[in-house]
Amino acid sequence: MSQATKRKHVVKELLGEHMVPSDHQQIVRVLRTPGNNLHEVETAQGQRFLVSMPSKYRKNIWIKRGDFLIVDPIEEGEKVKAEISFVLCKDHVRSLQKEGLWPEAFSEVAKKHNNRNRQTQPELPAEPQSSEESSSEDDSDLFVNTNRRQYHESEEESEEEEAP
Repeated sequence: MSQATKRKHVVKELLGEHMVPSDHQQIVRVLRTPGNNLHEVETAQGQRFLVSMPSKYRKNIWIKRGDFLIVDPIEEGEKVKAEISFVLCKDHVRSLQKEGLWPEAFSEVAKKHNNRNRQTQPELPAEPQSSEESSSEDDSDLFVNTNRRQYHESEEESEEEEAP
């Protein structure tokens, strides 16, 4: 299976499927990612440990601090005590909250996380209606590329070139 096909199936599985944790699975929150496909997580009871990312998610799904996961425990692990079985997106979190399966300790964290995502998306202000002449002449609001030399053409030079 090609990498693109694998990625397509993994993303489709995560976005489309509604996952309910079984009896032995836990919902955890990601605290940090120390590397080597390991993530430090915290349970609803406050217990911290490392979880490993299975190979099917590596380089296909990105997990950041504050995300929620469903993990399967690993019996033989000393430091790494679980493996990621599912990454929860905002829609999954909302559906688990509606069903009453969401841990109370994470309720406030999930609300803050959703509100923060809403606040980081900038709202576009309503642009004032102006005449076409003023908008074409005033280029001060355009992005300036600092990697290129700035050539300034004055009106006097352009008039001199047109005269002969």
